[in-house]
Formats: sequence, structure tokens, C-alpha cells
Amino acid sequence: MKAVILGAGESGLGAAILAQQKGYDVFVSDFGNIKENFQKELQQHYIPFEQNKHTSESILDADCIIKSPGIPDTAHIVQLALNNNIPVISEIDFAAKFFNGKIIAITGSNGKTTTTNLTYHLLHTAGLSVGIAGNVGISFARLIASHALHPDFFVLELSSFQLDNCYELRPYIAVLLNITPDHMDRYDYDLDKYIASKFRIMQNQGEGDVFIYNAMDENINAFLKNKHAAMKRIAVSDKFFDNSTIRTPKDLYSLEHSKLKGPHNAFNAACALLVAEELGLQGEVLQIALDTFVNAPHRLELVATIDGVDFINDSKATNVDSLYYALLSMDKATVLILGGIDKGNDYERIIPLVKQKVKAIICLGVDNEKLLATFSPVVPVVEQTRQMQEAIRMARAYANEAMAVLLSPACSSFDLFENYEDRGNQFREQVLRLK
Repeated sequence: MKAVILGAGESGLGAAILAQQKGYDVFVSDFGNIKENFQKELQQHYIPFEQNKHTSESILDADCIIKSPGIPDTAHIVQLALNNNIPVISEIDFAAKFFNGKIIAITGSNGKTTTTNLTYHLLHTAGLSVGIAGNVGISFARLIASHALHPDFFVLELSSFQLDNCYELRPYIAVLLNITPDHMDRYDYDLDKYIASKFRIMQNQGEGDVFIYNAMDENINAFLKNKHAAMKRIAVSDKFFDNSTIRTPKDLYSLEHSKLKGPHNAFNAACALLVAEELGLQGEVLQIALDTFVNAPHRLELVATIDGVDFINDSKATNVDSLYYALLSMDKATVLILGGIDKGNDYERIIPLVKQKVKAIICLGVDNEKLLATFSPVVPVVEQTRQMQEAIRMARAYANEAMAVLLSPACSSFDLFENYEDRGNQFREQVLRLK
């Protein structure tokens, strides 16, 4: 049996190592450059590979192709494989074949990482045997390959790209947080295709499984309207939470000492707690875990308070919906830094909130014309720059004591930065220089 891995990032490398371990003849192909450390690792495992090309003769004799999530189905080599009736699956689907425990899978346009990390923290703190993988940190396949003894549970964060080529994945618990337009270029600017991708998370669920979803989301409700399945459904609405309390069917939890701020994070916490309760946990151990949870960086992260001004890093906010929830959580007048590569953003929804909370805007991007045209009539001060250092200098000049400076870009970062982490790290570095 031959397995070809398309893409040699973290996902592809993990799939290659696992496939080799399971007896496959493995070949790795990447149309771009393979990072030097990944090349060394492939060499250490004696796995043949190519880079900067896809050689059809070496790929189209495969029994299966495991495709990295960044490669669309429209890629020429993928189309050739499909036309030759070669199965093309995701790393997640492949790795799941070799895991006998229970999978908790979490997806959504926003809040995936926070909810995944919190769910893992709740279960781990309660003493369950649990791992975490997917769109966070180490790939699922690598973890399956590297541990002879697997945990009882894996919490997986899954993006739509990872779900696209999942055909057999059956989570014991699936969580769908929300669906708002994102990555539309990948889905032919067709929202229905993006929605269908997200719903792949529960396509194989049946009796005995659990589906937790956002009952306040119009796109989710519309899709579910004519869907009949045997799994248990838990519809999460604002009846479950407010800014300080979460009320589940089994218990009451306080957010008073939690670092999670804003109604969107109260919703995320409610979903994570419901997962934990479905696994038989409740009460004090979950409250302790909730109180001790520290979110991943770049998500409404308080970097510093300088001369009474809070500097908040929300660089992970790469769409309008994320910015909306960030502004909703702000309890101070705000200087907002936003901008980058626009994803076809519609800012109309957030204009009332911007009028209410934002006193100045700093546009940080190569092309700021859309932002300038949208917000100049709305906010008294709108400036633009292409440098983080200058953005911080401007923001500090407009922020008085008891105000906040919020980096919440609503855009991708690749015009000026390597990724959202680089953008957030530069924000942190420049803020700390003010001290």
C-alpha cells in the first residue's frame, strides 16, 4: 500500500510518520519549499520527498493521498488524483482510523482555539486521560504515531479546511460554535459551501453521540431545520450564561475569577462545560479549572497597563465577527488598531458598536482605503500606517488615562507580517517598550 502525502507542514509530516509506522510505502510531495527542520525529520525517518513540484508519476500510483489542509481540492494534482479515483483524505481522518478512544471535535468560525484549550483544561484538571491536537500545536497524526499508549479522549480543534476531506470521522462529542462568512475565496464565495464544510463535523454521528451547537446562530439553525439524526442534541442559547454566570442543566458556575472576558467567551465556556458534564464531570473540580484557565496568546490578551491605559492584543481576530465580540467585551473607551488583507469584509454590522466605544482608529495595512472610507464618517480620528511601532505611537497619543488600546485587526496579517502571531508579538514588543 502506498500513501502519498501532499504538503510537508506539521500536518503532512505527522501523516507521513504515522503512515510509515502503519506499514505504508510513503512519499511526500510539496509544491513549495519544505522547512529545513522538516526535511531533516523526513530524512531521519528515511521518508522520500520532493519539494517545489508535484511529480505526477510519483503521486498518481498511490492507494491513498493524505492532503494537508492548506491545499484546496481545486489544486491541479488533487484533481488529477480524483479523476484517477484515488481517495484523497485529510490527516485528521487518517489519524482517527488508528485511535480507539473517544474524540471531542470542536469547530466554528470564531472561538475554536479558546473552547478547545478550555475543554482540554477542564478534562485534564479533573484527572481524565486526555490529549489535545488538530488546529492547535502538534498534529493529531504525529501524536497518534508517537504514543504507544493513547489517552482515553482527544480534544480536536478542526478548521473547515481540515474537515473538507473528512469522510469517516465520527466524534463522540461534536461542538459547532458559530458560522459566519470566512475563507470565502476557498469556497467560491458561496456561504452554503462553507456551512456544509463546517457541518461535516457531525455527518457520521449517530445514536450515543452528542452534538452541541449554537442555537442563536441563524446559519446553523437553517441548516439543521430539515436534518434528522439519532445523536443527542444540546442547543446552547443565552439562557445558559451571562457575563458572570454559566447555568447548565446540572450546575451553576461563576466567571468572577475567570480570565475569560465578554459574552462570546461566556458562550465558549458554556460549551466546554457541557462537554465536561457529558463525560460525567460537574461541580467544584470544573469551577477550579475554570478559575485557573489561561487562554492562548493573541486572544484579548492584556499585554500591559501603562499610565492607566490598557494595551490589549487580539491579533487572532482576523474577521469582522471576532472584532465585534472584542468591542463588545471592552468596558473602556477604545483606540482601535485594525487592518491587513481584507477578506471581503462587511463592516456595517459593527458601525453602531464602533460609534459607541471607539474614539480613534489606526489603520495598519498596505491598503487602507476601504477602512478609511468606512470609518472616517464614524470616528473622530482615523489615521493610517504600515509600521507597528508607528501604530503604537499614534494609539498612545490618542489614549487618555482609563482608556484602552485594542489590536483587533478583522483582517489577515500577510501584507505586513508573517502571520497573526508575528503581528501580535510585534504589538507586545512595541507596547513593552513604552514602559
